[in-house]
Amino acid sequence: MRVGCPKEIKNHEYRVGLTPGSVREYVAHGHEVIVETKAGAGIGADDDTYRAAGARIVSTAKEVFEKADMVVKVKEPQPSEWAQLREGQILYTYLHLAPDPEQTKGLLNSGVTAVAYETVTDERGGLPLLAPMSEVAGRLAIQAGATSLQKANGGRGILLGGVPGVLPAKVSIIGGGVVGLHAAKMAVGLGADVSILDRSIPRLRQLDDIFNGRIHTRFSTIDALEEEVFSADLVIGAVLIPGAAAPKLVTREMLSGMKKGAVIVDVAIDQGGCFETSHATTHSDPTYEVDGVVHYCVANMPGAVPVTSAQALNNATLYYGLQLADRGLKAIAEDRHLRAGLNVHKGRVTNRPVAEALGYDAHAPEAVLNVA
Repeated sequence: MRVGCPKEIKNHEYRVGLTPGSVREYVAHGHEVIVETKAGAGIGADDDTYRAAGARIVSTAKEVFEKADMVVKVKEPQPSEWAQLREGQILYTYLHLAPDPEQTKGLLNSGVTAVAYETVTDERGGLPLLAPMSEVAGRLAIQAGATSLQKANGGRGILLGGVPGVLPAKVSIIGGGVVGLHAAKMAVGLGADVSILDRSIPRLRQLDDIFNGRIHTRFSTIDALEEEVFSADLVIGAVLIPGAAAPKLVTREMLSGMKKGAVIVDVAIDQGGCFETSHATTHSDPTYEVDGVVHYCVANMPGAVPVTSAQALNNATLYYGLQLADRGLKAIAEDRHLRAGLNVHKGRVTNRPVAEALGYDAHAPEAVLNVA
C-alpha cells in the first residue's frame, strides 16, 4: 500500500502523523511511504531524516492526497484537505466528528473510509489511541491553567502551589478518566489543593488509592459540582463520552457564582466542550473572558509540545496503522477494535454516537464494509 503523510495545517499544529521511526516500520512491512516536504519540521525531523528512513518526499500536500491509498494525519482534515479525499482511500487520524457537522458532511461527500483514533478500542474497553494525547493534555491543562491564573493574563494572581504561610490554589477537576488523572498528578506535584469529581464510585476508589489521601474525591452531583466550581481557582473540564458530544456540565448561570479571575480549562473542547460558555480557541489566541472567568479552550493542546506528543501518538497508532496498511478494509472487518474506530465509510456514518449527535442514520460497520 502507498501510505501518505501530509504536513499538518491547523493553527499552531506542529505534530506529524508519521515520525521517521514509524516510516521505517511501514517500509519494513513492504509499503511505500510518501511524506510532504517539511512535514516533520515541528518535531525537528528534516526531509533528509525521512529519506533515510525510506520515505519519498513530495513537494505538496496535493501530491500526498492524490497518490496515497491511506493518509495518516494527526488532526481532523481541514476544508482544503477533505476536498481532496476520495472513495477507496483510507483516512487515519483524529476526527472528533460529533461537534463538527461541516467536516462530517465533507467526509461523507468524499466517499472516504475514515478511521478515528479517538474511537478505536482495546480489550479492556479503553481508548488506546486517545490515551497518550489525553495524558499530555491533562498535564498541559495544569500548566496552561497556572499561567492563566497570573494577573497579567487575566487571572486572580494566584500561585498554584502557594508558599509557606499562604494557601495554595484550589483546583477542581471534572472527570476522573485519563485526562483527570494526569491533571491531578501535575496539580498535586505543584502543591495545589485538588479535588476530582466523577460518577463512577469504583473509579473514585481507585483514584483515592492512587493518591493516598493527597486529593479529595467527590461523587459528581449538581450540588457537589456547584460547590467545587464556586470555590475553585482553576477548573479542569475532563469529561469524555467516546465519540459523542461532551455534556454541558457547567452552565452560564454557574459562572456568576465563580471567583472573579478564576480559570476554566476545557480539555473536552474537541468534543464540543463541557462548559456551556466554551468555544474553541487556538494557541495564538488561547483565552477569552466570560463574566470575569478566564476560559482556555485550545482544541489541539498537545500540539504545543509536538516532540513529546508526536512520539507518544505514533507509539500508540503504529500497530493499527500497520494493520490497515497490510490488510486494508479486511483489517477493519476482522478486528472489532478497528471497527469501533470506523466513523465514515462510502458516504455513511458508521459510529452511532456521531450519528445520534448529528442526526444521521447509523450504519453498522459490518453491514457496509462488504469485504470478500
